[in-house]
Amino acid sequence: MREYKPLDKLKLRSIKSRTSKVDISLFAEPLKKKTSFNNFYNSLPHILAARDLRKLVDAIVKAKKRNKMVIFMFGAHVIKCGLSSLLIELMKKGVVKAIAINGAGVIHDTEIAMVGKTSEDVDASLKDGSFGMTEESALFINDAIDKGAAKGHGIGKAVGTEIERAKFPYNDFSILYWGVRLNIPVTAHVAIGTDTIHMHSSCNGLALGEGALIDFRNFIYSVSKLNGGVVVNFGSAVILPEVFLKAVSASRNLGHKVKDFTTANFDMYRLYRPQENVVRRPTSMGGEGFNFAGHHEIMIPLLYQAIVEKL
Repeated sequence: MREYKPLDKLKLRSIKSRTSKVDISLFAEPLKKKTSFNNFYNSLPHILAARDLRKLVDAIVKAKKRNKMVIFMFGAHVIKCGLSSLLIELMKKGVVKAIAINGAGVIHDTEIAMVGKTSEDVDASLKDGSFGMTEESALFINDAIDKGAAKGHGIGKAVGTEIERAKFPYNDFSILYWGVRLNIPVTAHVAIGTDTIHMHSSCNGLALGEGALIDFRNFIYSVSKLNGGVVVNFGSAVILPEVFLKAVSASRNLGHKVKDFTTANFDMYRLYRPQENVVRRPTSMGGEGFNFAGHHEIMIPLLYQAIVEKL
């Protein structure tokens, strides 16, 4: 049996003199049964993600008060989780000054405006090849992109303009529609073959590519104004983080001071591209980036209400 020498010569110290990263001043506070959201928000611990959420909210509110650029980027899942109304309200309040979505976001937003529902059952419809074969929305969107490209409009403005013209019964729930109404750029960033409307014969590749390029250039303009502002990515794992990184580089190449801004990524998982292309790399010259893990249907209402309360 191995014998161990006693450790009675270790140099010990008092817990009173030791530096500790957590103390009770940072703890969460239990609330009474009847209380306000503001009391709930203030009761959160001043530690890790709760501390970072406060910093992000403060940065957004500060940007709003100083009339700085705030950009929201998101994939279609945000719309399918029923969160459009919250984002639209932040557009109306002048908080969000630019929005970037992917191609699927255009489809779901349009279908919500048209019929008040979206998101087909992929598992069921894929079996017989009916997945993505919805006639009305594909024809409407592809036609809108065609018309818009001919006028020099990006996909976001083109589809939003046609939604406004069509006067669909649920336009008030459409982010594209409100982008046109409020003159807030909503740019759409697509990859050929990723969206169901690309399967339809009504899809014109020339118009699709032209509209996407126009929107990318419009997005660069928004990013060029980001100094002192905020950009938040919700759930786009690849396309929007890549688009954002290129827009940052192009803006700096053109001589714009794109630094000292805040970024954040919200998703259910921590992924490479959002972490590198949204949170870390763009803020390396100044600013701060945050990464939040959680479900959109919980995190976005929490963020929205915190912003509204602070305003």
